[in-house]
Amino acid sequence: MRRSVLIRFLGLSLAVALGAVIATAVIATYSTSEKLQGEIDANTGQLQVDGQIYSELSKYASDHPSWSGVDRLVHELADKLGRRVAVTGPDGAVIADSARMLGAGPDLPSVPAATIDARNGGAAKFAGAMSVYTMRKTAAGLAGEVIATASVGPPSPIFPSWGLTDEERQQREQFAQKAANCYRAQGKTATVVSGDDTAPQVMLEADKLANGVSQMAISKPGISGSDACLPAGLYAPSAKAKLVNDDEIRRATACLDAAGEQYTITDYDGLKAAEPKTGEPKTKGAVSQAFVTCTSEARSQALTPYVAPPAKLYLGARSTFNVFSGAGMLRTAATALGVLLIAALVMVFAGRRLVRPIVALTGAAQRMRNGDHAARVPVTGRDEVARLGNAFNEMAEAIQRHDFQRKAMVSDVAHELRTPLANIKGYLVASEDGVVPLDGELVTSLLEEAELLEHLVADLQDLALADAGMLRMHPAPRDLSELAQQVVLAHRPAAETARVALTADVQGAATASVDSSRIRQALGNLVSNAIRFTPAGGHVVVGVRRVDDGYNLTVTDDGTGVADEHLPHLFDRFYRAEQSRSRSTGGSGLGLAITKHLAEAHGGRITVTSHLGSGSTFRIWLPRQAPRTPA
Repeated sequence: MRRSVLIRFLGLSLAVALGAVIATAVIATYSTSEKLQGEIDANTGQLQVDGQIYSELSKYASDHPSWSGVDRLVHELADKLGRRVAVTGPDGAVIADSARMLGAGPDLPSVPAATIDARNGGAAKFAGAMSVYTMRKTAAGLAGEVIATASVGPPSPIFPSWGLTDEERQQREQFAQKAANCYRAQGKTATVVSGDDTAPQVMLEADKLANGVSQMAISKPGISGSDACLPAGLYAPSAKAKLVNDDEIRRATACLDAAGEQYTITDYDGLKAAEPKTGEPKTKGAVSQAFVTCTSEARSQALTPYVAPPAKLYLGARSTFNVFSGAGMLRTAATALGVLLIAALVMVFAGRRLVRPIVALTGAAQRMRNGDHAARVPVTGRDEVARLGNAFNEMAEAIQRHDFQRKAMVSDVAHELRTPLANIKGYLVASEDGVVPLDGELVTSLLEEAELLEHLVADLQDLALADAGMLRMHPAPRDLSELAQQVVLAHRPAAETARVALTADVQGAATASVDSSRIRQALGNLVSNAIRFTPAGGHVVVGVRRVDDGYNLTVTDDGTGVADEHLPHLFDRFYRAEQSRSRSTGGSGLGLAITKHLAEAHGGRITVTSHLGSGSTFRIWLPRQAPRTPA
């Protein structure tokens, strides 16, 4: 099956383009991943900064029923920590963005850094057992670090100090200060510690340990031995925490009852928690999935009116494009399709331009095969296809020219053969009819015509051999001056008959490797032409001159000369400057063409200079050593 060059070219180009897209994407992905991994390894401190941002925004979410007003906190964190901070809703709508100016900003990273959800333990203050009542420095930790340990407490995310009002906080501070004074009255070192996230607490300095590290204990009812100093309301839950906890327990018990789960309600210092009733020590494996679902959903529903809705946190600039991600694959596919479409369009356009001249060349070649030697192809540009078109046109031109010359040669040969044949036939018919007696004079005339035919046939044979590259040459060292003098002696009778002076102009020996008979033939043709076109009283000189790279054989006359328009065609077959074809003034028209072939067969060349009315000079240049030719 024949396949179009255009289709193969297009398929190859598309395959290359697709491979380039895939290879580029893979290399870019892996190199970028390695670079990012190196940056992460070199900047581990960035994780702490990001954790701080997450913690601050999680606290905001737990303290506010919506994200309204978070924009100020976002800009403060960005200015303080040098990171771009952006918060969006689950649907991607921007809530706050430190890089957003006048309603516009750069693209967000493709993947959020975290999801903030205060309803489901997303904030630090809603972590598992938050009833932390003891902080101490232990030998297990580094000196000076505070390690928080959690006592057994409710699994509810609601801890007592969550949601304290200003009035409740002031009251707690008074309780804490009163307890500290009580401890000081007993000779103990007591301090009051408070913060934005925690209620005021009383810290006692314990005895020195063996390793010199002091232990600090937070007193609370039931743990410290000096309970009398602690007011009952110091660690009581806030009204808001109690309200949300009651709602959580109500929802949890309703769900557990419907699910048939066994449970108990335990009170932890004013906050209740639903716990599985298994009769065994509480372990993670003992809690059923239904129990976890009921308690988690109850907690989330109870907190929903009091905390901000879930949001996505984006940090830093736009993330590195990953070709293997969901969006990356989509964009990679779109990019690949775009590249393939552009490549296809370009290749179709380029391929059509490439195929068009080839189709034209094919059509022209077929027309030439059918005999239309005038077939040509249009050529534009200067590329390889244009050069091919020019070469085809030159070939067609040469074929057409040679065909014309062949036809002209056949016509000329027929014309040249017709005249002597007609003369011979006419004389023979006349002799047969008794009109002309067959005497010696008639026989001599018939012999002359026969010799003319023989000479013409011999010339045609020489040309045929020369065209086929089979012109036999027998080179040998010969003196060109001697050959020139032999030609002069052979043609002197004809020159005397035409009353033309024929002389030789030679200067010493001129030895060259030539075929002597062929050189005499070439010089004889030139001398015959010179005598024929030189008027009575004129001169013809045959000269031999040595030049640097060989010898010049010249035939100079002072005859009629040749017009400039005829000079380029003098060596064409059957061409005569005198177009009348008069046999009294011209030969067969093959002499100069044969002379040209003979000169070239010796590795030489022939040239002519002439001026109308002032004679001509034909010059044959021959190298000293003739080239080898087939015998």
